[in-house]
Amino acid sequence: MADIIWDVPFCGEGSSCFRLGTDPDGNGYIAVAGQEDRYLTDSLEALRTLITDIKAGKADHLL
Repeated sequence: MADIIWDVPFCGEGSSCFRLGTDPDGNGYIAVAGQEDRYLTDSLEALRTLITDIKAGKADHLL
């Protein structure tokens, strides 16, 4: 298992809480809080792009 350093959970109103994490190799991780053993991983750049795009409204059609 990766040596992941998890951030404090991010919780939206009435939704699941998510955690973001990183490892010493420069990978980024996303997991549902409490289920950190089941995560998605990619490069930090890919994680940064995902968060930036979500904040820019590019995923609003999914809501």
